[in-house]
Amino acid sequence: MTDSTPQDADRKIDNQASGFEAVRTAHQSEMVEDYVELIAELIHERGAARPVEIAERLGVTQPTVSKNLSRLKREGLIEHEPYRSLRLTEAGRQLAEACRKRHRIVVDFLVALGVSRDVAEHDAEGIEHHVSEETLGVFRAFTERESGSL
Repeated sequence: MTDSTPQDADRKIDNQASGFEAVRTAHQSEMVEDYVELIAELIHERGAARPVEIAERLGVTQPTVSKNLSRLKREGLIEHEPYRSLRLTEAGRQLAEACRKRHRIVVDFLVALGVSRDVAEHDAEGIEHHVSEETLGVFRAFTERESGSL
């Protein structure tokens, strides 16, 4: 028999609701983060990012890319003129850099646990959008401790 109170039950419900809300928020930002990160990568690799390359890399249609680029433009993350390559705004560059760092932390953590680099890169694509700053800090500290002990 447990000694739980109605307040304990309310706390449990509130915690569960906030967890689901966090997941919904992360899902909403995933697309934005994936696009900005990919645009930065294409600019770095090729000197330019074009919608057709984004569609190819993400495995989506051109209309889907166009719709999502419109959202990124509205949110002030990219500059895009018809028939021109994409440019990240300062806000877009900052978001792309934050995403890149978060991705690296997750990959390094998984590799430190013994996951192969290829699998870690793949898995990090999903984890990086859902991990809290607190957890990232623990991942980073663990990885630094592990690399210092080698």
